[in-house]
Formats: sequence, C-alpha cells, structure tokens
Amino acid sequence: MNDFIEKRDFYRMAVDGEVRYRIDGESQLSAATIKNLSNSGLLMAADREIAPGAKITIAIIPGHTITPPLLAEASVIRSDAADDGHYHVACTIDRILAESDTGPGFP
Repeated sequence: MNDFIEKRDFYRMAVDGEVRYRIDGESQLSAATIKNLSNSGLLMAADREIAPGAKITIAIIPGHTITPPLLAEASVIRSDAADDGHYHVACTIDRILAESDTGPGFP
C-alpha cells in the first residue's frame, strides 16, 4: 500500500527545456536545462554552482516560437552537485516579469 502524501502546495511538472539566467550583479547570461516547474518554483541543471540566497533573472524558453518565454525573478534555495558534473539548482519564483522588466540583452 502506498501511503505517500503530497506535501507541496502546487503540482510539479517534469520539463526538459532550455532556461537562460543571469545572477544579479553579474553581466554574464548563462544557459541551463529546466528539470521541473511548479507555480512557485523550479529545478534546473546548471554548469556551475549558484549560492543559496542568490537572486537570478530567468527566461524559460519554450520549444515553439509562437509562445513567448516565461520571464521571472527567482531566489536560489539550494545548489547540489549531480553525478553528471552539473548542479541541480532549486529556486523559488519571486515575481513574474514583463519583457520590459528584464533589461537589454535578456533573454
């Protein structure tokens, strides 16, 4: 018998797509792979560790050009080393952004 009880407030969807991000205070735009997404957060596989508490601006790039990117400000909760050399970076979504909020050169 499965006694699992979901304790999350929002369902988490498995996703495998591109996410671009910029860490606040840095000019470098980086790319990662989004692994899952919910109403309040996301998990991405990045090439580098990002310190917990860091604020990032993200753009989740859909597979079709008919849909615009999802732009948001997020806060890093944790960054764990994965077996494949990437880092699994868990974030909370703090605020959804309009294109005009992201600044030049983003995403």
